[in-house]
Amino acid sequence: MTEGKITMKIEENFEYGGWNKCIRMASDELEIIVTTEVGPRIIRLGFIGEINVLKEVKHQQGKTGGKEWLLYGGHRLWHAPEDIKRTYFPDNDPVDYKWDGKTLKLIQKMEETTRIRKEIEITFFSNNGVKILHRLINKNLWKIELAPWAITVMAEGGRAIIPQEPYGTGSENLLPSRPLVLWPYTRMGDSRFIWGDKFIQVGQDPDSKTNQKIGVLNTPGWVAYSLKKWLFIKRWNYEPDIRYPDFGVNLEVYTNPEIIEVETLGSFEKIPPDGSLEHVENWFLFREEVKEDEESLEEKLIPIIKKTEAEL
Repeated sequence: MTEGKITMKIEENFEYGGWNKCIRMASDELEIIVTTEVGPRIIRLGFIGEINVLKEVKHQQGKTGGKEWLLYGGHRLWHAPEDIKRTYFPDNDPVDYKWDGKTLKLIQKMEETTRIRKEIEITFFSNNGVKILHRLINKNLWKIELAPWAITVMAEGGRAIIPQEPYGTGSENLLPSRPLVLWPYTRMGDSRFIWGDKFIQVGQDPDSKTNQKIGVLNTPGWVAYSLKKWLFIKRWNYEPDIRYPDFGVNLEVYTNPEIIEVETLGSFEKIPPDGSLEHVENWFLFREEVKEDEESLEEKLIPIIKKTEAEL
């Protein structure tokens, strides 16, 4: 990963969204805000003075405590595969943090029912690029089988853009290359899906009536979210030799009338006592508006993707 000279600023006890004990990290252009009163959660990502590209659930902001799991919005760390009793442990308690001058580490207390502890580390590597490291730590006395699951709830009204795998001829390519996973409620004819030759797009529509979700094995290792004049990109490493959850996918997109979630998954494996699993995402934010048609995406989005690749 290339690291230039970055002017970093950090502010503790920063007030945001009804929480008083937030931490603001900022470069000359970009800012990230986390709350230490619940979580670990990243609750804001945006250019300074511009919109939050992460979802804010207004009626839940500022809340703490309680036994009910709350969405809050923003970015969170879960463990896959999804299970009501295990996955939805309410992260409503304060988190500890450490700042070493470069990286901010958020440290959750051990989850009482699962005996798992979550950590998120945040490091700026450019003025508009941030490394997000996710860690699950097993505090049980026995092995557990899980995968890290990084979920970003995006601001409503945009669309996720997923690269298709390269096409090949039927005579030379005899094995499948593009796993697509559907949920019982997924309807492929829903208007929020655009099934293109080179891209799959999933829109968020507040006038929609249903939930939709898809999963894919994404070997290019990137996904984008287009929101008006802003473009958010996640990058992560696809590893062909590891096992992924949910029938072998490493990217999932979920949407309903209120939200859209862009989710990446790490290795699905057994974690020994006091062992851990890590999963890294690299985030980029640009002031770029990209259209839905594939010709425009090829012309405008792909050069940006190549630019992000060069920074890693």
